[in-house]
Amino acid sequence: MTQPTPPSQQPTDGNPFAQQPTPVPPTAPARGNLTLGVVAAAVVALVTAGAYGYILKATEREIGYAAIGVGLAIGFAAGKVGGANPILPIVSGVLSLVAVCLGQLFGVALIMDGDETSVTLTDVLTEYSDLVVTIWKESFDAMSFLFLVIGAFAAFSGAKKAVA
Repeated sequence: MTQPTPPSQQPTDGNPFAQQPTPVPPTAPARGNLTLGVVAAAVVALVTAGAYGYILKATEREIGYAAIGVGLAIGFAAGKVGGANPILPIVSGVLSLVAVCLGQLFGVALIMDGDETSVTLTDVLTEYSDLVVTIWKESFDAMSFLFLVIGAFAAFSGAKKAVA
């Protein structure tokens, strides 16, 4: 029995030195971009502020671990996307302060939007925003300040460690 001969490895265009194209590996994600790092940190800050507000509503108290989580998430996003830029840890710390404050304000608004009242969350955030801020200021104490500082420190160190 004769065995079939395998097809020739020669290209069909007559060029014996032509090779098959090799796949190009995907490019690495852009790192070291300050603008992308700040944008990523800002987006994560808004998302985590909302999550922090819902945690405050669910527990009706501030939780230090949640502030640490907010800071770490912001710092990690900034460091991973933005790279080793020395400005990113500082920006992450500031954004963490803003996110924890926004989360606390949002938590107060969510608590005010109770089932017993006919006031919706939209009404609380638009028409009664001055009342939300007043309640937040009155409830702001040393622990609230400590959570702000802890969150900022976590963001600062998270941005530095995300690069390493």
